[in-house]
Amino acid sequence: MYNQFLIMQLENENVEEQNEETTPVQENSAEETAPKAEAPTNEDEPVDLPEAEDGSTGEKHDDFDWSLSAKNKSPYTEEEQATMLAEYDSTLSSVSEGEVVDALVRVIVGGDVVLDLNYKSDGIVSTSEFRDTPDLKAGDRIAVYVENPEDERGQLILSRRKAKILKAWENIVDSYNNGTVINGTVISKTKGGLIADCGGLETFLPGSQIDIKPIIDYDAYVGKTMEFKVVKINETIKNAVVSHKALIESDLAEQREEIISKLEKGQVLEGIVKNITDFGAFLDLGGVDGLLYITDISWGRISHPSEILQLNQKISVAVLDFDEGKKRISLGLKQLQPHPWEVLDAEIKEESTVKGKIVNIEDYGAFLEITPGVEGLIHVSEVSWSNQPVNAREFFTLGQEFDAKVVTIDREERKMSLSLKQLENDPWTEISTKYSVDSRHTGEVKNLTPYGVFVELEEGIGGMVHISDLSWTKRYSHPSEFTAVGKDIEVVVLDIDQDNRKLSLGHKQIEENPWDTFESVFPVGSYHEATILRKDDRGAIVQLPYGLEAFAPIKHIKKEDNTQAELEEVITVKVIEFNRDDKRILVSHLRYLEDISREADDQVRTEKRQQRDQTRSAVKKQQSKVEKTTLGELDALQQLKEQFDENNKDKDAK
Repeated sequence: MYNQFLIMQLENENVEEQNEETTPVQENSAEETAPKAEAPTNEDEPVDLPEAEDGSTGEKHDDFDWSLSAKNKSPYTEEEQATMLAEYDSTLSSVSEGEVVDALVRVIVGGDVVLDLNYKSDGIVSTSEFRDTPDLKAGDRIAVYVENPEDERGQLILSRRKAKILKAWENIVDSYNNGTVINGTVISKTKGGLIADCGGLETFLPGSQIDIKPIIDYDAYVGKTMEFKVVKINETIKNAVVSHKALIESDLAEQREEIISKLEKGQVLEGIVKNITDFGAFLDLGGVDGLLYITDISWGRISHPSEILQLNQKISVAVLDFDEGKKRISLGLKQLQPHPWEVLDAEIKEESTVKGKIVNIEDYGAFLEITPGVEGLIHVSEVSWSNQPVNAREFFTLGQEFDAKVVTIDREERKMSLSLKQLENDPWTEISTKYSVDSRHTGEVKNLTPYGVFVELEEGIGGMVHISDLSWTKRYSHPSEFTAVGKDIEVVVLDIDQDNRKLSLGHKQIEENPWDTFESVFPVGSYHEATILRKDDRGAIVQLPYGLEAFAPIKHIKKEDNTQAELEEVITVKVIEFNRDDKRILVSHLRYLEDISREADDQVRTEKRQQRDQTRSAVKKQQSKVEKTTLGELDALQQLKEQFDENNKDKDAK
């Protein structure tokens, strides 16, 4: 450095006379290494030193009063001094803007660090940029970034922070390209992961890349120093994504290969439960993961693995299968225990009674678990002695406990059938005595079908009332028009089929058959008032007196104005057919109208005939009167004539 060179020259001359106010220059002092604000800007140009008050040339610099040189003449000529300066300049380093160089810490004073780059001037960097090196001291070497080799004041501008960032980015790029490991400190939590400071550059650590196991508490990692591999970079914005999981996986890869190479089916391993799912659990086998399916956890039925397993639980498992290529290992826990069927109590046999809970329900029945891994099927036909269909999903509930009788058991096939109804006496053995034909009973409606009503007389005993046996007089489209489930109904036993365990019941038989009387009340040709109940394309159902229903074909409900009778309309009908056996009556409003019309015509003809007869009689009577009058008049005239003739004769005689 130019001013240092001059200082060295003065020291060689052993200058003894110095101003008392001038501080001696000491090696490694702050004054010696302080930046020279007035350093020359171009070492090739001659330096014009300012003239002192006494006429000497000298520059009063920070640590030296150049006026001293006025009192002592240099023993060197100007040419010698120029040569020496050129030789000195050749020993200095050259720096470029944007370069990262190595610097020597000269001194730390007043919040600044003075750095020597072996350049024309020293650089000053604030101690705030060295927070990552709290033990920094004079004599240490540190990398700095050259922002400007010489600003407008001739000073060297350096940056420790930018040097750190560039160095950090070089390390990050190297880690990305070559897989090298970098260190970083987690400084904060962000959405989806953590922010890690890697050598002064902030990087993103996704939550999925923190560890091989899922991480829930991100806060626990804030402040920790960790090792990373760079998995993604963005050159444009100098951004990077790092992973700690990649290091763990690479470390586990060798262990995984070693473990898989030694695997054998049936081998027992010790593992730690690292994750639990609906379909099973994942175990850490010491560098390699294995899957324990829910069906291989217990011989009994479980709805979720958490019923038996817990996170971080250490368990022993058997290797069921493995795929070296896909690195898949299937494990089993229940296989370490004997099958429950192999140790099933010998007392459990046919006709014995067992107790258990419902573990599965199907349409055809339910499975009762006697012990974990040993189940028996209760078929819907073995639920009740009744012939009424049983809905297994409505009758059973999961976890419900039952006593059941063993119907069949096959230990080799590991199958068992159970029965609930066989724990009770079969009521059908005394059916003919208790429910004889023609006996009357009251039962509860249990089910409705389009063709009839199922009635339960007692537990296990019931029968069906056919829809045609509900009423003597009404025809129902569906039994729901007559009754409902849960209601009581009176019935008569019509028939007993003990072999098929069926009863035929009737409700209308509670009363006598009214059709014997109806035949005399509704003879063919009789007229009755009827109300339209229902209509369709074929005709209408009408209600006759006494609640009796009849059918009128569609063309037979036409009225005098050629329109059809409507619902609830009352019309007069004529019975055109009465079938006592089929309990069917056909009626017609049209025939009634025709009969009325015919009767009206007959009456008119009768009235005309009577009128004509009356006219004829009157004419005859009148004629007879006329004839009598005429004849009488003729006799009188004759008498008058005879009397006239006699008178004339007397006159002539005279």
